Amino acid sequence: MHTKTTHKWQHDHIFGQDKVRPGERRTLWVIFITATMMVVEITTGIAYGSMALLADGLHMASHTAALGITTIAYVYTRRCATDSRYCFGTGKVNAFAGYTSAVLLALFALLMAWESVNRLFNPVEIAFNQAIVVAVLGLIVNGASMFILGDHHDHHADQHHHSHAHDHNLRAAYLHVLADALTSLLAIFALLAGKFLGLNWMDPVMGIVGAILVARWSMGLIRDTSGVLLDHQAPAAMLEQTRVAIEDVDDNRIADLHIWSIGPGIYSATMAVVSDTPKPPEYYKSLIPKGLGIVHTIVEVHRCQH
Repeated sequence: MHTKTTHKWQHDHIFGQDKVRPGERRTLWVIFITATMMVVEITTGIAYGSMALLADGLHMASHTAALGITTIAYVYTRRCATDSRYCFGTGKVNAFAGYTSAVLLALFALLMAWESVNRLFNPVEIAFNQAIVVAVLGLIVNGASMFILGDHHDHHADQHHHSHAHDHNLRAAYLHVLADALTSLLAIFALLAGKFLGLNWMDPVMGIVGAILVARWSMGLIRDTSGVLLDHQAPAAMLEQTRVAIEDVDDNRIADLHIWSIGPGIYSATMAVVSDTPKPPEYYKSLIPKGLGIVHTIVEVHRCQH
């Protein structure tokens, strides 16, 4: 690992990425719970002939692997935070892990849909009582995992700025257990319909419905994380707040402005300021609102020629 001594006249690019994030320990607990339930559901799904239950178990298998990626990303981000090869620290490892997990989620949604369609045309006998008990247990376990991960705050984040600080790694883990909870719920519904109404076809149909919803969630996460990896501009509200903060003082005008995410809740910015009475770059940096999470700023200052 490449490390570099930082002198007093220099600044580092760690930005807090060397600290243990809240999601790391919670994810370890969820991995243990999910792996245990995965074994139970796959075994009973095969033994009792329930496609919905087997699909739920397969989801848990994929999610156990994805949660493992989440944990590895947390550890790597922390341990390599001082590596000078990373221009802006290791914050984007978080988004990369979230993207990888989302791709896995999409692939297992396809597998789930394929198996469900196959079971729709080639039905097997289902042991409803046993399958229902295991599906209910799976729902309880997934509900507990969602509570442990506690990503509910992050989902309503788009309405406030500090909520633009998505931990995509934690969000990916949350979506995985949310998908498991959904497939458990659909499995229970399908099994009850088969047991009491004789609608055995509901079991594979609910597998297809679950696959569609899971694929949709994964596409949303792929879109968000790829935006971070490809250096999309920050939200329009953040760009506008920055522009107004600079241009409302003196005769400043921003000729060029770029703000992009370099980690969960932290951003880098570059701007070119034109003024009749130019001041040092530090002056313009001080005008940027503190609550935006901009931790690294480069300012070019030009005297207006007209």
